Amino acid sequence: MEGLSERAYAEHAGISRGAVQKARKNGRLVLFADGSINAAASDARRGSATDPDQQMRSRGGISAASEGPAPAVSGSGDSTSYIKARTALTVYQAQERQLSIQKKKGVLVDRARAETLVFRLARQERDLWVTWPTRVAALMAAQLSAEMEIASGQAVTIETAILQRVLETHVREQLDALADLRVSLE
Repeated sequence: MEGLSERAYAEHAGISRGAVQKARKNGRLVLFADGSINAAASDARRGSATDPDQQMRSRGGISAASEGPAPAVSGSGDSTSYIKARTALTVYQAQERQLSIQKKKGVLVDRARAETLVFRLARQERDLWVTWPTRVAALMAAQLSAEMEIASGQAVTIETAILQRVLETHVREQLDALADLRVSLE
């Protein structure tokens, strides 16, 4: 017999005989012509084809992600890159769950919907201000004429059309200044 038996390889690799049989069935072991196991080549193949975290758990060890320095894993697989990727995935999943909970609680709103609502509100406000001089010019002209008549004792007439043009000019200047404001939802 050139190599190791299943029992001998299981003891060598620190895994169960069932795990050796499963690895043999899945083609993760290198066999000699007589069916015995080539230990060095099989270690390398198993190391590159097996999840390092799973190898640690199968040996009864603590997960490599929770230990300080990465433990030595047989084979050529880079366990630190796997651990980093696994950690990044776990963090991403936790953040995704947190966002889902915040949406359900009503803390978060849809950005496109919020922007649409802000735009609609600003448009309504602008439309009200644009029509305001037309609605109040006659009333203001009458009130000013009455106040000036009381103060001076003479009849004074303020033209509604002139007052409306003056108000429209000032309202448009104010709306132009407000048009430079930008809402940032970031």
